[in-house]
Amino acid sequence: MIRRHSQIGLHSQIRTYMDFNKFEETAGVTFKDKALLKQAFTHRSYINENRANGLAHNERLEFLGDAVLELVITDYLYNRMKEADEGQLTSLRSALVNADTCSRVAQTLGANDFLLLSKGESKDIGRARQYILANTLEAVIGAIYIDQGYEVAKEFIIKHITTLTEEILSGGTWIDAKSLFQEKAQEFKGLTPIYKTTKETGPDHDKHFTVRVSVGDEVYGEGDGKSKQDAEQEAAKNALEKQGWK
Repeated sequence: MIRRHSQIGLHSQIRTYMDFNKFEETAGVTFKDKALLKQAFTHRSYINENRANGLAHNERLEFLGDAVLELVITDYLYNRMKEADEGQLTSLRSALVNADTCSRVAQTLGANDFLLLSKGESKDIGRARQYILANTLEAVIGAIYIDQGYEVAKEFIIKHITTLTEEILSGGTWIDAKSLFQEKAQEFKGLTPIYKTTKETGPDHDKHFTVRVSVGDEVYGEGDGKSKQDAEQEAAKNALEKQGWK
């Protein structure tokens, strides 16, 4: 059996032969269908370089897992945060399911050691890797849902994601940055912020956006995200930090 390596840039063909026992131990889920778990870690770029292997990429699982994750988090917050209004619940849910949180959880689970990526993707360890890890976590949730059912998927999410709720609440990172920035911009500058998409990259299934926020003629911040809304939130957050308006 080939020894497992933790190095991110390990050749993807070696990773094909890795077993996922260690991940299952850390995640607390033992899969009946091991091929399903392997698919959850298979990025489209790997398929493009290894078509003869007959593997499927993880995008359908990601689509399913995203929906399961949002439902579980919504139900959890609705029952726990009984004094919160709809806007607060939405903001807190966004903080728990966004790419930053999901990639962080994926790294904690050691997902980097199991990714099946193309040679090119395996070399990128920056922001693009964070998105891949976040998408992989959603794909794993989708795989758990298919293999084990809703209750096990829910248990996985409660164990590994909702435990961050207190930290997010105390750190204030769940607050709607766009709303707060608009409030501060109107208070200090008498103007409403304007958001402009400056870059849009990636195929339809994996878009990434860069957004710039301005107040008057001055650029106050820039942000990236998997959607324009996420990028706008990131731009507002960066603008708040830059101005010291938190």
